Amino acid sequence: MRDIGEYLRLTADELARLKEDPVWAWDHMEDVREGEEHTEPAPADALYFTTYTAWPLLGLLFRRAGFPVDVSRGDARVVYPDPTAGDYGYLTADRVAVAARELAALPYDRLAAHAEPEELAGRGLCRYDWDGAATLEWARHFYDGLTAYFAAAARDGHAVLVWQL
Repeated sequence: MRDIGEYLRLTADELARLKEDPVWAWDHMEDVREGEEHTEPAPADALYFTTYTAWPLLGLLFRRAGFPVDVSRGDARVVYPDPTAGDYGYLTADRVAVAARELAALPYDRLAAHAEPEELAGRGLCRYDWDGAATLEWARHFYDGLTAYFAAAARDGHAVLVWQL
């Protein structure tokens, strides 16, 4: 199972290029990520965002909540030449707008209620030696960041590349 979720905002032209040249997208993501590592912009100002190892937990919560957009994997798949490089998908700007609206309307506590803290350790979703309650609380920060990130992407009419490493 891939454990780290990553996101990259794309203009319409960049999304078109991604569809033609997935290798370009990887290189572009690396350039953006490396550039933003030095400035560490807030999620609402970032082109790149990661949920780090909260990704599997957030994915489980979104699936259980019946979230209408697959923000964990993207709606459409990207075939990357090297299958060991990760699992790629993307969301069009229209789907990003839906996701942003739905994220804004879904408080984290309501999302987190879709898992019992005791079950998380058995699923391998606990962080380090934390218990399930601490892990759920830790993931709140990433959910809040993801919500701000998607709101900004929707505001700017961006698509989003989604992948797991």
